[in-house]
Amino acid sequence: MKILFVSLGCDKNRVDTEVMLGLLAQHGHSFTDDEDLAEAAVVNTCCFIGDAAQESINTILELAERRASGQLKALIITGCLGQRYQEQVEKEIPECDQILGVTSTDKIVEAIEETAKDNSSFHHKNYFDDVDKEVHGGFKRVMTTGGLFNYLKIAEGCDKHCTYCIIPKVRGKYRSVPMEELLKEARELAENGVSELLVVAQETTLYGTDLYGKKSLPELLHKLCEIEGFRWIRVLYCYPEEINDELIECMKSEPKICNYLDLPIQSGSDDVLKRMGRRTNNAEIRQLVKHLREEIPDICLRTTLISGFPGETAADHKQTMELVRDLRFDRLGVFTYSQEEDTPAATMEGQVSERTKTMRRNQLMKLQQEIAFEAAKDMIGKTVDAVIEGRVTDADDDDGLTYVARTYKDAPDIDGYLFITGMQRELMTGDYVKVLITGSNEYDLIGEEIS
Repeated sequence: MKILFVSLGCDKNRVDTEVMLGLLAQHGHSFTDDEDLAEAAVVNTCCFIGDAAQESINTILELAERRASGQLKALIITGCLGQRYQEQVEKEIPECDQILGVTSTDKIVEAIEETAKDNSSFHHKNYFDDVDKEVHGGFKRVMTTGGLFNYLKIAEGCDKHCTYCIIPKVRGKYRSVPMEELLKEARELAENGVSELLVVAQETTLYGTDLYGKKSLPELLHKLCEIEGFRWIRVLYCYPEEINDELIECMKSEPKICNYLDLPIQSGSDDVLKRMGRRTNNAEIRQLVKHLREEIPDICLRTTLISGFPGETAADHKQTMELVRDLRFDRLGVFTYSQEEDTPAATMEGQVSERTKTMRRNQLMKLQQEIAFEAAKDMIGKTVDAVIEGRVTDADDDDGLTYVARTYKDAPDIDGYLFITGMQRELMTGDYVKVLITGSNEYDLIGEEIS
């Protein structure tokens, strides 16, 4: 069958999508982005915050119309929304033939083919395995990133139970993927041309604690660095309290590992952090950042914050602003607090108005914008390695070609770009070049290739 596959949400969801695509491809199915050509549709959903859930629902409703009219022979729902709201989806969107829980994605072929055999009426059969089911890797995946970079999901679930987060209920407890399976999967990605590997999980820093009785991320990273083909290895989602000297030393000793860490801190107020159920405080965050920059002077630090958490006062917000101003993170994103049902924070007193949440987010982003623009200017005169992402054809002129690239400070799809101007030779996507930074344009850099 020709299948339309829609993947929503995070990069961990993308990995699940690629695994399902791989299973379907092995059984002879093909894929299309054209709704008019599709015989079946799969939506891999997200519901981490309200906006993500709404996007998932809107996508399902649009495809449900095609299923109701007979244009589609099957409509399958996978991912977090189906896991969390199974009964509601069944009741409100009867056109959905089957719902696969987050640990049942290995049933995707069976779900598609079973429904297609008899699609005279909606199938209404679901697959829901234990949410704490053992996880595995080593799958043959159909890549959706274009092949230059891709993600390696090293664990599933989370044990932190932050009071605002639904992930432990939807995705289960923390379970690491066996190392040998991850290495097999990574080798397959490298053989398919991936040169930048992004290591992801709900929390990467606890990898191996359940399987091997110790934090095994450094060991895994060392072994990943041995795989030929990878030029950059980037680590995301490191909880601040779990970063230790062994991980820092691993980053320092392995040239392939980007000096880039993503460490979500969520707030600069101790009171708010305590209500969030976080395991760090303002002083510990400051000390960690100081230590990281002493050990790895050129490290790029990304973080995320939540504005307007229940009970957050103007004084709490001021403490977060001061932390951001003092620590000058290289990359920073801010989300307004989303009141998610079935989480402790949803019923806390002192819910903050949407207006105040947005105002505080805007203030934080304005401050970060000033910091980021200054940091971009500070890069002028420095030499960096960059990976080519494509050519900007409408920017070519008599002085040469223009290419868009990324440095080690720029994770795909979330950070800025480097525009290389005046090129006198043609380059291919995935080429690595050495660049002298000559200017900046807000978040982005401008540079020239040097030999």
